[in-house]
Amino acid sequence: MYFYGINITMEQHRQIAENIKKFRELKNLTRDKMAADLEMSLSGYGKLERGEVDITISKLYKIAEVLNVSVSQMMNFDVSNIFNVHGNQTVNGVEVKEQHYYNDQFKDKYIAMLESEVERLKSKTK
Repeated sequence: MYFYGINITMEQHRQIAENIKKFRELKNLTRDKMAADLEMSLSGYGKLERGEVDITISKLYKIAEVLNVSVSQMMNFDVSNIFNVHGNQTVNGVEVKEQHYYNDQFKDKYIAMLESEVERLKSKTK
């Protein structure tokens, strides 16, 4: 399978599809909403998320735009990085092989993004 002009394995393709699903869930978007925003059928989007169909580069960029993330983030996302704490060797009982330390700028941006999301969700409940 080729992606960005490079050969990728089926496992890498599956991981990208899983990462799309993870980002969708983290953003609290439904499959229906994603399919509509991507101008796809719900069935077609489901196949994409399950890794049953190839993702074109243009489709990957559109997905990234809808999810408000970069293509790189979708390709390299590791959910354990979000919930890991400095010095903690396990995340939900799973041993973490490598610690990830982010600078204060990243942490501040992430906190700001979370605060913004909290405010958005609060406004929807009013």
